[in-house]
Amino acid sequence: MVRPFAAKGKKRKKSEKYDRDDDDGESTVPAKKPTAENEPDEEPPKEDFHELEGIPIVPKDPNSDKHAGVIFVLERASLEVAKVGKNYQLLNSDDHSNFLRKNNRNPGDYRPDILHQALLAIFDSRIAKAGRLKAVYVKTEKGLLIEVKPYVRLPRTQKRFYGVMLQLLQKLSITAAGKREKLFRVIKNPVTQYLPANSRKMGFSHSSDKLVKMRNYLDAVEDDVDLVFVVGAMAHGKIETDYTDDLLAISEYPLSASCCIADICKDLAEKWNIG
Repeated sequence: MVRPFAAKGKKRKKSEKYDRDDDDGESTVPAKKPTAENEPDEEPPKEDFHELEGIPIVPKDPNSDKHAGVIFVLERASLEVAKVGKNYQLLNSDDHSNFLRKNNRNPGDYRPDILHQALLAIFDSRIAKAGRLKAVYVKTEKGLLIEVKPYVRLPRTQKRFYGVMLQLLQKLSITAAGKREKLFRVIKNPVTQYLPANSRKMGFSHSSDKLVKMRNYLDAVEDDVDLVFVVGAMAHGKIETDYTDDLLAISEYPLSASCCIADICKDLAEKWNIG
């Protein structure tokens, strides 16, 4: 009778040991599951805002609404998020060229730096500083429409900008530091529903047959009309929109988006006598 009890005792100890090992092994599995479940592309966030420190707002000019203003629409921007290694990242040709080639993608098509430079050209302009910038809209290659408030203080470095865009695409909006005001947010298409009815809409492309001197063209537009400028934010190709009144070329040479915007803002500041 002793032997069976001893045998049972040994079996009990071994099973208890295995139970403890199983418990330890199981405890490591759930630790990985929340990470996978909380990954942005697999489970959308319950809230559509995300507060990001260090993105302050510039005080809005109270008299800006009394004058005609300008709206920029940046078309075909390269903003795409993918899981590279263990983390989700904003794809760009500098950091992910090998990843893009392995997935049969052209690294030259992934240039979020073009959008960053274009936005800097807008927000650094005298037009924006004078409070005449009414809105900025960004449309991505995938058709996502983003609104950027005209009084945001844009991140100056590409790394910082990429981080903001990554969180925007994951959380759908970015709020001002210490406030609930959304400075970046994903909105519904089409962009035309946000454009003023009494506005002049101009698209820009080097392939256009209508080569103009921008200052002369702007002088022919009435001073009380809001101006909408549609510029491509991609490395190659041209914009194709059905809501512009004109498709213009302002140079005999292909210009980058930031250069085109800088020329537009300079001529517009002269038209509106902004020093």
